[in-house]
Amino acid sequence: MENSKMRKHVIVVGAIHIGFGFIGLIGAVAVFFALNFAKGFVTGEEIPQMVLGFLSLSLPLLIAFMSTLGLVGGIGLLSYQPWARYLIIVVAALGCLNIPIGTLKGVYSLWVLLQDETIKLFEKI
Repeated sequence: MENSKMRKHVIVVGAIHIGFGFIGLIGAVAVFFALNFAKGFVTGEEIPQMVLGFLSLSLPLLIAFMSTLGLVGGIGLLSYQPWARYLIIVVAALGCLNIPIGTLKGVYSLWVLLQDETIKLFEKI
């Protein structure tokens, strides 16, 4: 009985990470275009051009990287892959720094994935 409850929680965690992964990828593209658009307003200024140029590449790449990890990990969770559990634990722990939504998502994910019943669930399959 308890095992089926944890199965539902694992499915919810996987779906949350897949959904936020897609949203994050869309957000990364939006940040890229927004920062490049902002760079057009500081023409002739060397330092702001350099800072916005750096941010317009590094920030979207970081967002896309973390979103891709969550997306891949979420898909792996739905098929009960043991590596996906470890990946989502790391992604969730890092996500706790993103207050408040990332913290809620991270704490819930960690609570689900660190339960003894969940660990057994991933060992059986």
